Amino acid sequence: MALFHVQGVPIGGIAIMLAIVASMGGFIFGYDTGQISDMLLMDDFLLRFAQCDAPGDVSTCKFSNVRSGLIVGLLSIGTLFGALIGAPTADFLGRRYAMVVECGVFCVGVLVQMVTFGNWKQLAVGRLISGLGVGALSAAVPMYQAETAPPQIRGALTATYQLFITLGILIAYCVSIGSRELDGASSWRTVVGIGFAWPAILAIGILFMPESPRWLAKRGRFDEMRRSLARTRGIPKGQEHSDPIVNREVEEIKSNVEFEKNVQAGWLACFKVKNMVLYRTILGMSLQSLQQLTGANYFFYYGATIFQSVGIQDSFVTQIILGAVNFGCTFLGLYVMHTFGRRIPLMLGSAWCAIWLFVFAAAGTAVDPTTDEGIGKVMIVSACLFILGYATAWAPGIWILIGETFPTSTRAKQGALSTASNWLWNFLLAFFTPFITSAIDYQYGFIFASCNILGLLVVFFFLYESSGLSLEAVDQMYNDPNCKPWTSRNWAPPGYKDRKDLIEQIRAAEQSKPLAEIKHFENASDVSREDRV
Repeated sequence: MALFHVQGVPIGGIAIMLAIVASMGGFIFGYDTGQISDMLLMDDFLLRFAQCDAPGDVSTCKFSNVRSGLIVGLLSIGTLFGALIGAPTADFLGRRYAMVVECGVFCVGVLVQMVTFGNWKQLAVGRLISGLGVGALSAAVPMYQAETAPPQIRGALTATYQLFITLGILIAYCVSIGSRELDGASSWRTVVGIGFAWPAILAIGILFMPESPRWLAKRGRFDEMRRSLARTRGIPKGQEHSDPIVNREVEEIKSNVEFEKNVQAGWLACFKVKNMVLYRTILGMSLQSLQQLTGANYFFYYGATIFQSVGIQDSFVTQIILGAVNFGCTFLGLYVMHTFGRRIPLMLGSAWCAIWLFVFAAAGTAVDPTTDEGIGKVMIVSACLFILGYATAWAPGIWILIGETFPTSTRAKQGALSTASNWLWNFLLAFFTPFITSAIDYQYGFIFASCNILGLLVVFFFLYESSGLSLEAVDQMYNDPNCKPWTSRNWAPPGYKDRKDLIEQIRAAEQSKPLAEIKHFENASDVSREDRV
């Protein structure tokens, strides 16, 4: 039975469950991201892996820029290649079984880190291997959620991936503060070892969820596809053939699959100009890069070190506050993305983040925060307000867009390329941040503020509004020559007045039930399929 209705359309409980279970992939990502910031300050971790002037005296131990950059950043190199490998893996095995394999890869990396005794290179390699699993999951999870979630709540459900990233970061901070007083290697091995639990939850739980209906359709498994769609709608078994909403979605997906049978779907297909494919590939890669360039990971990777430098006595506690703000504000992001679409929140979020990064950088540059407690507090408040804007807009929004912007035939590969660009910039920031901050200190914030302004311009001039549309309709919108990014909010498939009319007709179809009353945008389209080949 349907759990509730959105826009008059039924939503099943399984749709919520699949979003939560799959989002454990985001939790793994967040936990691995959050743990390293505090581990770099743990005494035993410093004694084993840092460079010490007097062996056994932790006060003489510190990480060189190269060593800390590699320990932090090699995870991102692994995720970069993992994201690229994740696309063919998800296409070959299916979205669910790909996640199971990727969880296994992550666990291998955790094991390599756990068994090291003092070799920082082995620790870094373990993070590299874990990164392969995290990267592959970051490509597979948003794609699976977007392909499986009902269009009416796709944004909110896909955004749970980012919500779980923030939860993972927060839990990592909490575990770190709880384990830092443990004797010896237990302080940091506890943090790393708990990482085995999260992929186990995902690998087991995802097997009970439906497979992506779009992936099933591409393999000609239409009965399974129909049942998958029905499960997310809460339609009882045996009634999936008579439900008008399911039938409408089945016809849309079938029509799209038939169209794409003759479409080349290799890696080179991601770069063809026709049908706005190259445009969307570049757009996806740009948005993922700009998400990193907002500056969020500057605080997540090196937050404990940053807050220690501004005179905070217990930087671990400040990290938890920052992580809690990030997690709490992401709930607001779910609402914002569901209610206001994609474009407006991203543009306003960019402006908000830029303002508070300017404040952060200006305060730290004008006065030495280690000698002025008031300036230190201003910088912490600015960082928290920056995180509020990031968590509300760019954090969930980009993962939603990666799942819903690309055509079915190349979605996995375009999503992988986009996510790989995210991880490339993730590594560059993780590795070079110690060098940059050594040279320009808090002026680094001015660079991130400028990047946020660039993000605002990219969204305004190039991103189409995709909220409320089926994935097939999104593809059609990008191919409509009369639709521009700044007018796309009102676009609807041919045969409908606007997006509001589309929603009303779908609601009417659900209420009246007869299939004949449902208006398929393919039948109403003035643009033939042949014109799009």
